[in-house]
Amino acid sequence: MFIRRPLVASSLAAGFFSCLTLCGTAVAQTAPPTAPAAEPGPLTANVSLTNDYRYRGISQSNLLPAIQGGFDYAHSSGFYIGNWNSSISWISDAASASGKSASAPIEMDFYAGYKYEWSKGFAADVGVLQYYFPTTGATGFTTNPNTTELYAAQNFTVDAVTGYLKFSYAVTTLLGFSNSVGSSYTDLTVNYDTGVWGLTLNAHAGYQYVAGTASGASVSNNSLYSYTDWKLGVTEDFGSGLTLGVAYLGTNAKKGAYVNPQGKALGGDTVLATLTKTF
Repeated sequence: MFIRRPLVASSLAAGFFSCLTLCGTAVAQTAPPTAPAAEPGPLTANVSLTNDYRYRGISQSNLLPAIQGGFDYAHSSGFYIGNWNSSISWISDAASASGKSASAPIEMDFYAGYKYEWSKGFAADVGVLQYYFPTTGATGFTTNPNTTELYAAQNFTVDAVTGYLKFSYAVTTLLGFSNSVGSSYTDLTVNYDTGVWGLTLNAHAGYQYVAGTASGASVSNNSLYSYTDWKLGVTEDFGSGLTLGVAYLGTNAKKGAYVNPQGKALGGDTVLATLTKTF
């Protein structure tokens, strides 16, 4: 069964991921649903092609390719707004697995925030992010997958090293998990510009905490669905806004927690390739 953001949970677990298809709970880093704000300046846009949409290490496109894109506007004052979108399949897959029919081919993310450089190379960033899934048909979910998160991040630049430490907190239920208000995600990302052939090395580690206990469940969401994810990769900048990122990533999600209707793990180790054009 699926869980939000392409997660499908075990049919034996009651909760966001396990009941996603049967119980009506749903859940869904890469090429972010939480796309970073553009640098202060005019409106910018981006479009990407990827061999798998991974959100916090979990496939949202059933291990298949996805097309993504969005736009950002960042004012010189530090305020910014943006939208990011991706094709997905986890909601319709979950509905199909439970004998229902639903159309939900896209995820739409809307965010706004404020970024302030308090010291050279160090900028604080706070904002709000809304995940929205336009859906038609009977999904079989008892918990609405639409989710609102607040986030705070510390960005840093030290010579050729850039990155951020970010904390996101769900003020609604998380992507279809029952009783999951208060779930959180901690994300550390570091990039190193090699100065050679436009290559930048990328490293990431994150921890997804899923709060609460699904109705009727004997164990907590935390013990079933919380996990750590990681990524090591390299990005090639071809110039003119065109980049190619290749990364190896995976999670330590519990066996059976995030699987598709065929029982295949959606958080397993994989190689991800993403081609992005920024305008």
